[in-house]
Amino acid sequence: MKETKTTNAPAAIGPYSQAITVGNMLFTSGQIPIDPATGNIPQGVEAQARQALTNVKNLIAAAGGSIENTVKTTVFIQNMGDFAKINEIYAEFFTEPYPARSCVEVAKLPKDVLLEVEAIVEL
Repeated sequence: MKETKTTNAPAAIGPYSQAITVGNMLFTSGQIPIDPATGNIPQGVEAQARQALTNVKNLIAAAGGSIENTVKTTVFIQNMGDFAKINEIYAEFFTEPYPARSCVEVAKLPKDVLLEVEAIVEL
């Protein structure tokens, strides 16, 4: 088991790793839309989706992988009404064949963000 750390994604805000590699598989922790350079959270679900997915992409790159090899994602959103908007941004990051995905509406996320994304990636 190997830990991945990068300053190009938000630091863990609790007792967990940004990402862990086991064999040739990378498991990211949930990435919320914090800009790691400024600590700011963008306004609006589209901007937050883009930042969270950028954080995921940066973690994958830090582990030596490519977002194109993402096998599965889980997206946690505060409002299922934002599903279509999030899909538009998601499609900017992933191409066919798309990773398997779960999308779950939740009551609350850290720092009151609108979404969180985690990924499993083949390295």
